[in-house]
Parts: sequence; structure tokens; C-alpha cells
Amino acid sequence: MKSNVVIFGILTAYFLIVGSMYTIWNLITHGYVEWAGTTAILLSGGLTAMISVYVWLVQKKQGGVLVEDRQDTDIDDGDPEIGEFSPWSWWPIVLAFSLSLFILGLCIGFNFWLTFLSLPVVLIAVVGWVYEYYRGHFAR
Repeated sequence: MKSNVVIFGILTAYFLIVGSMYTIWNLITHGYVEWAGTTAILLSGGLTAMISVYVWLVQKKQGGVLVEDRQDTDIDDGDPEIGEFSPWSWWPIVLAFSLSLFILGLCIGFNFWLTFLSLPVVLIAVVGWVYEYYRGHFAR
């Protein structure tokens, strides 16, 4: 956790320095502020600052060094339960493909037919992924 705080702190400083240089460079070169790039770079610095502060607060709240941060630990020392995953499931792939078609339909001039045809597939993929443990061989 401490290394994450340091990395995001360094990224925050980098984005703030680069954002300031970008703004000054545009003022010198063009005589005005280029708002799209300045806003994007400075907000990236704000985002990394929020992540850094959040990770620092989480580390402070835990009150000790995590197993992952110690140099003398093995892989087996960590928590073995990370979650439940379905390596055989095809629903995430179907959902990703249908969502990409849906977003593509929105991006290409609000292409109605692509958005209209992919929305039912998105809904079917979400329902299928949520309820995959209720039917078939892996039902509970």
C-alpha cells in the first residue's frame, strides 16, 4: 500500500507540473489557454491525488503492514479467498461484445439500427451472467 501511495503521489506531481507547463506554453505560443488539454491534464492530476489520498487513508485505517507489503512473506501467507469466478462462463465475452456494439452505435452519429439491435443482446447478457448459477449443471 505504501508503494501505491508513493506512485500515485509521484503521478500527481507529474500531472500538475506538466499541466502547468502546458498552460504556460500555450499562453506564450498562442496567447490564450487551450482549455481542453489543460483541463484534461490538471484533472488527471486531481484524480491521481484522490486515489493517493484514498489509498493512504485505507493504509492508515488498517493499522499495520499488509502481508503483500512485507518482503519476507510467501504467496501462501495471503488470504486464499479472493472471490468466486466462473472460468467456464461465456457471458462476460457476450456482454463485452454487445456493449462495444452498443457504444459504437452511439459514437457513430447515433447509428440507430446498431444501437437498437445490440441493446436486447446487452440485456440478455446481463441477465444470463447474473443468473448463470440458477440453471444447468452449476445450479445451486
